Amino acid sequence: MIEPTSARVPRSRPSQATSHASSRYARGAAFASAHTPASAVVPPVRRPVAAIFRLLIALAALTGLVLDIAITPDLGRLFSYFTVQTNIAVAVCFAWSAYRAWAARPPISPRITGAVLLYIAITGLVYHVILTNDSSGFSMTGTPEHDTVRTVSTHLLHTVTPIGAALDWLLLTAPRGFRWRHAAQWLAYPFLYLPFALIRGALLAPGTEGRYPYPFLDVDLHGYAGIALNTLIFGSAFYALALLLVTIDQVRPHPRRPENRISPSGIGPLK
Repeated sequence: MIEPTSARVPRSRPSQATSHASSRYARGAAFASAHTPASAVVPPVRRPVAAIFRLLIALAALTGLVLDIAITPDLGRLFSYFTVQTNIAVAVCFAWSAYRAWAARPPISPRITGAVLLYIAITGLVYHVILTNDSSGFSMTGTPEHDTVRTVSTHLLHTVTPIGAALDWLLLTAPRGFRWRHAAQWLAYPFLYLPFALIRGALLAPGTEGRYPYPFLDVDLHGYAGIALNTLIFGSAFYALALLLVTIDQVRPHPRRPENRISPSGIGPLK
């Protein structure tokens, strides 16, 4: 009897298509891991301190606005002021941000918070450096009616909210969220405010009180050529301020966060 010849069975090798599929999967997994947002990996954390502080800023802006509304008969004139408009933005933005911090939701985009920070910083700086400075040439000092209420609302809208917004940015927000392109984008609102103020003034009768909201926008005093020069000067200063905010945001340290409950391996037991 002839014994069957023993056949040598070759080991199976993965096909080229399978190898390519595995490579694609590995690359895809690595790409997905690199581009996965931190919020999908790190569980959201409630931030009650930030929420309470931001709510207080929103309430300060809202209180100042309510006091101004209570003592101002001409609401059209009141809401034409850059100060009032920016404090409305602060009240809305910080109330929204407070809710998101309390509910462990992702923070508001730095593009938005940076814009609000710039606008309220402009409000505070222009008031304290220009409008209350008799040597600036654009002073609006005087003795208004309702002294006590006006004084409280003025300090809330021009001092408390700008300082509060700056402290929140420096102490309670992560750094390096601002981008250089944001500096130019943020100027859209101040430059749109210019034609708003000029068109409103042109529609009002000459001699109307508060026809132009600020002395440096008063066409009767400076003419349109003077307004153009003032716009160039103030616009350049606002852009420089925006660039300064971005620069500081790029180099400032990260605010201290509470330590993790679990220690790194090899250091010690659970905390």
